[in-house]
Amino acid sequence: MSDPYTLKIHVLNGDPEGVRIIDRMNWTGQGIVFPRADWPSIKSRESFARPGIYILAGYDADDDDLMTIYVGEGDGIRDRIDSHFKNKDFWSWGVAFVSTNHGLNKAHVQWLEFALIDQAKRINRCKLSNSNTPQEPVLNEADKADTNAFLKEILKVIPLVGLRAFEVPRAIVSTDAPVKSSSSSPVGYDTIVVPAIKDGFDKVFIGENCWYSVRIAAGKIQHIKHLAVYQTAPVSAITHIAEVQSIEPYGETGKYKVNFKSAATLLPRVSYDGINGNHIQSSRYTTKAKLLAARVISDLLPWG
Repeated sequence: MSDPYTLKIHVLNGDPEGVRIIDRMNWTGQGIVFPRADWPSIKSRESFARPGIYILAGYDADDDDLMTIYVGEGDGIRDRIDSHFKNKDFWSWGVAFVSTNHGLNKAHVQWLEFALIDQAKRINRCKLSNSNTPQEPVLNEADKADTNAFLKEILKVIPLVGLRAFEVPRAIVSTDAPVKSSSSSPVGYDTIVVPAIKDGFDKVFIGENCWYSVRIAAGKIQHIKHLAVYQTAPVSAITHIAEVQSIEPYGETGKYKVNFKSAATLLPRVSYDGINGNHIQSSRYTTKAKLLAARVISDLLPWG
């Protein structure tokens, strides 16, 4: 378990969603969180003239589940962020990190940029706006140790300001023991049924043995043991089911990724029966036993 820690947050204008200055005892760094709209009024702060690292965040499209981020660095970060204010439209807020004792130089911040981009790519919880992948800068042993320590402090701050793009997702539900199917469920469901178009079904459900961007009611998560898929027209039927290995957060909008224990298996086809309202356009809850016995969707009603 990680050690507990305390952050000091100064809310600059009294608005908890506005500019915030973040410090920590015995840390030589400082974080500055700022809405895009406040950038013109705060860019003259002396901190932005220092070498630093910054992350710009927002949604590139209204229906995106994953946040888009841009990671940048500069020997002085004011001009860099100012350029992105004029030329990058996606970001709605940013966070910058500088040293309060001028301990960061150009090589240090280049290494921090490399490390953050590398971590974001490995974890895959965001869309990266960076067009280039930087190579790891060469630092001597002492500088690398110090810069890595600074990075660890950054990673403690970032989730607390609403960005989890650099954090390995923790499974909310993880099932290692074999699941025993039952003809009944104490809550009326053990399976979530999700709609999928052909491309998503082929690429993700079959190709990656998972399904993501699933909205699941928080109180239902612990009961979900299986995920079944309803293939939209022209198939218009529930065709496959998979046993759930784990459920973890996906993006920043309250949706989840469901990982399978193994490849999905075929079901006896449960077809759309032509009754208005029986198309599955969003997640529905039922039991595996009902799915095995059903032939048309109305056999599954009422949903769990």
